Amino acid sequence: MAQRRMFSKEITTSDTFVDMPMSSQLLYFHLGMEADDEGFIGNAKMLSRAYGANSDDLSLLKAKGFIIMFENGVSVVKDWNLNNKIRKDRIKPTIYRSEKSLLNVDVDGAYYLGNQMSTNVQPIDNQMSAQDRLGKDRLGKDRKDILSGSDEPDHVPYKEIVDYLNEKANTKYRSSGSKTKSLIKARVNDGFDLDDFKKVIDTKTSQWLNDQKMKKFLRPETLFGTKFEGYLNEVGITQPTKKDYSQMTREQKLIEVMGKDGVRF
Repeated sequence: MAQRRMFSKEITTSDTFVDMPMSSQLLYFHLGMEADDEGFIGNAKMLSRAYGANSDDLSLLKAKGFIIMFENGVSVVKDWNLNNKIRKDRIKPTIYRSEKSLLNVDVDGAYYLGNQMSTNVQPIDNQMSAQDRLGKDRLGKDRKDILSGSDEPDHVPYKEIVDYLNEKANTKYRSSGSKTKSLIKARVNDGFDLDDFKKVIDTKTSQWLNDQKMKKFLRPETLFGTKFEGYLNEVGITQPTKKDYSQMTREQKLIEVMGKDGVRF
């Protein structure tokens, strides 16, 4: 069995993860360290007590979709294949074969409990390498809301929002990335809607798209992060385009750079 374990920042820096209590976060890391080479843990409850956590922490990890628990007490880290990329010739197969047989794996590598297969799911025993799975769309219209742990379909307009950003900023971000989804989901939970996202995108693209230093920040983690509400409430803040500068007089250009009072911004 491999002696090293890894954790993806895409998972551990998501809003869903950092919003959990520290005890739940710590338990996730401990379970990741104790899991076998395919992400299975046979004694998660005992480990949670041994590491000073409690049943609530374990239940929260399950509710938030970070682990999948079976009725017999066996658990599996849902995003194990995203966290860890162990060479196939070094993997020691799990002893929990019956539990593994109940799982599917989606194109990003996340374990998925259920018998019905869809076009975005690969059989668990015929899965592609994690490198091949990354970058492919795993979002289906009727998939469960894994971020919230709900069994109800997730109706957050991830695709509409990201497609709008790509159109306005000439970018190619994916709506299926867990980090992007967690940011959008957090803002929707704050009460913002699709029009608010479009307004923020319009505001910041008008300011940054023609600024070589700032255009790199036209990305989900910047636009949809904790400054979202501030961006939404910006009024009349724009950056002149190159065409605008060409039409300015020398005096107008100086005012733009120095300010009306001659004070540099």
